[in-house]
Amino acid sequence: MKTGNIRKMITYYGKYKKVFWLDLFFAALSAGIVLVIPLIVRYVTSKLVYNETAVILEQGKWIAFGLIIMIIVDFGCKFYISNIGHVMGTHIEYDMRAEVFDHLQKLSFAFYDNQKVGALMSRITNDLFDITELMHHGPENIILSVIKIAGAICILLSINPKLALATVAVLPFMFLFAYVMNKKMRLAFRKNRAKIAEINGQIEDNLSGIRVVKSFANEEIENEKFKVGNLGFLDAKKNSYFYMGVFQAGVGTFTTIVQVIVIVVGILLIAAGGVTVTDFVTFMLYISVLTEPINTLINFTEQFQNGYTGFERFQEIMNTEPDIADKPDAKPLNVVAGEIEFENVSFKYEDANESVLTNVNLKVPAGAYYALVGSSGAGKSTLCSLIPRFYDTTEGDIKIDGTDIRDVTLKSIRNQIGIVQQDVYLFAGTIYENILYGKPNATREEVIEAAKNANAHDFIMSMPNGYDTDIGQRGVKLSGGQKQRISIARVFLKNPPILIFDEATSALDNESEKVVQESLEVLAANRTTIVIAHRLSTIRNAEQILVLTENGIEEQGSHDELMEKDGIYRGLYDMQFKDNSRE
Repeated sequence: MKTGNIRKMITYYGKYKKVFWLDLFFAALSAGIVLVIPLIVRYVTSKLVYNETAVILEQGKWIAFGLIIMIIVDFGCKFYISNIGHVMGTHIEYDMRAEVFDHLQKLSFAFYDNQKVGALMSRITNDLFDITELMHHGPENIILSVIKIAGAICILLSINPKLALATVAVLPFMFLFAYVMNKKMRLAFRKNRAKIAEINGQIEDNLSGIRVVKSFANEEIENEKFKVGNLGFLDAKKNSYFYMGVFQAGVGTFTTIVQVIVIVVGILLIAAGGVTVTDFVTFMLYISVLTEPINTLINFTEQFQNGYTGFERFQEIMNTEPDIADKPDAKPLNVVAGEIEFENVSFKYEDANESVLTNVNLKVPAGAYYALVGSSGAGKSTLCSLIPRFYDTTEGDIKIDGTDIRDVTLKSIRNQIGIVQQDVYLFAGTIYENILYGKPNATREEVIEAAKNANAHDFIMSMPNGYDTDIGQRGVKLSGGQKQRISIARVFLKNPPILIFDEATSALDNESEKVVQESLEVLAANRTTIVIAHRLSTIRNAEQILVLTENGIEEQGSHDELMEKDGIYRGLYDMQFKDNSRE
């Protein structure tokens, strides 16, 4: 267990110091009330009962009044702990969730390339709930238990040291046993968390691809895949519950041993005249006071394992440094012209053995319309992903208007670039909300104008609620062409000086492709545009076509120039033309 993690956890109480200390104060007060009641019983049985009836009634009245006051105070203490204390825990959970979500927004594509969405969701939901339950109940459980145990031991020592020492003699062995089992339980519960994250990842993957699952009638295969993960979780749970079972049974046995020792030693002391019956009864009452917080610690142990393990996993994300971040002296980028230049650029993905791009040199003049073609895996999408710094170059520089993109802020770069991808992602919500995403402060008139420019207004108005039509998760209620036009409208609204079209029409039918292509050409007017093309017929009008291979840019020129050259481009074009003619 790392003390650094504990110290970091404690810092989250900072904003709620007043509530936190009041929570501990009321926990201590509640524990004190519990300790006082057996002393009152001792006074009644050892002194009060031997007085006259009138005295018993008179003092009994004040004792009853005092007990009622203590009950009311105890009720208030417990209400504060359960209500206000829980709200404090919820606020801490809110703060942590906001912090980790904000941090996840800063991490690059390289991080997400190696992560499962379901596993990340598990860390943001399940783990944080367990953390905040620990942070709320942990301190109060500790203060309650420490005060009750320490208070009970002190009172027992003051009543009869011999019987008290016999009572506490077992406690060191109990705590040693608890310490050893705690270490085993922490490892087991950490494994549980990993298994839960794996299952969440499987569920998220399955539900996101449910249409593919059903189209291939592979429900049984998915069930078998899930069964493997679920069995792994079951085994991990069994392992953790084995250790927890040993722990609880062991502590419960130690508690029973304490009671047996008090009874046996008490009988011997009564026989020898070393303890009175009243003190023996008081001892038995305090044994309950002593063992109850031990039971609390038993439950707290599981809570601690869950919460601390969750916090370790939370810290794993928070300690992941963004590999792409602004320099301390980064300045905003103001694109005046939009010229893009690659200078000796090479790139290799993390953990990959071979480079995707090697020594690429390229200059795209401001306002030019360039196209990238090449076989699959040649690095076309990767090259374009380097411009907005979704990834950083392994070697070389990329400049916009002569400024190295690593010297300016990420937000300013990405605000200057509009991207239309083949795989359109639309958020759950309305058509209006999805277009507005391009410029959140835009007016409704601006949104409608952007939709008109993207040839989307007519089909939007034919929808049941027009712009306020809900499109479902990832836009499942729309066709491919409709989704693509909404994504183009989103970029129209953003109005950036630089555009990247990543095979934006390759998944569409001919009719939809024609409409979307018209929208793209309108959008590209007077902007620096780079098009990744699968269908070569869509880029015949490009000013320059770049043929990208594993060796870099091997050919460059207009469509006519490259056809006359009779090289790689000509081969790709003829092959595609033949394939289309067969169709």
